[in-house]
Amino acid sequence: MTTTFFLVRHAAHDRLGRTLCGRMPGVTLGAEGRAQAAALAERLAGEGLAAVYASPLERAQETAAPLAARTGLALETLPALNEIDFGAWAGRDFEALHADPAWTGWNQARHVTRPPGGETALEAQARVLRGLEELRQRHGEARLALVSHADLIKLVIAHALGLGADAMQRFEVGPASVSVLVLGDWGTKVESLNERAFLGENA
Repeated sequence: MTTTFFLVRHAAHDRLGRTLCGRMPGVTLGAEGRAQAAALAERLAGEGLAAVYASPLERAQETAAPLAARTGLALETLPALNEIDFGAWAGRDFEALHADPAWTGWNQARHVTRPPGGETALEAQARVLRGLEELRQRHGEARLALVSHADLIKLVIAHALGLGADAMQRFEVGPASVSVLVLGDWGTKVESLNERAFLGENA
C-alpha cells in the first residue's frame, strides 16, 4: 500500500522574504499569490486526488481553496501541517533577527535549538511525519494534496532522503511549489522536488 503526497508550499504573500511570519494571524495572499493558487489548482486538478488538506494558517487555506473547489473536494484543516512554532520570533523582520545571537544559533543547529517559546525543528518534523503516517493509515492507496509551509516540507523531504534536520537548508521549496512524496510500508521515496506551476516575479 502506497500513498502519494503532493506537498504544496503556500503561495506568495506581501511579507515574503521580509518578515518571519510564523503562526502570526492575518498573513494572506497578495495578487501574485492568488494567481499562483489558481495555477496550482490547474496543475493538480488531473492528479486524481482523494483529499485536500491544509495548514490552519490563512495563507495555506487560501492556497488550497481553489484546488478544493476545482476538484470538488472538501478542504480539510490538518494541524500537523502548521508552520513551525517560532514563538516570540513570529512577526519580526529578518533584518532585526540577524542581529540576535539566538537566531544565529537556530540557523546553525536547528535540530537542538529552540526559538523562544517555540519548538525545535525535530519537534516540528516529528509532528508532520506523524500526520503523514496517520493520513496513510486513513486513506491507504490514494493521492493527497497537502498545503503547508516551506520549512515543514523541507523537514519531510530531508527525512525521506535520510538527511538530518539541519540539511533542510540544502534545497529550495519555493512559494506555490509542489514536491511529490510516496510513502509505503517499505519507507519513503521523493518523486519530485520544488516543481513550479506558476513562474511569477517572486515565485
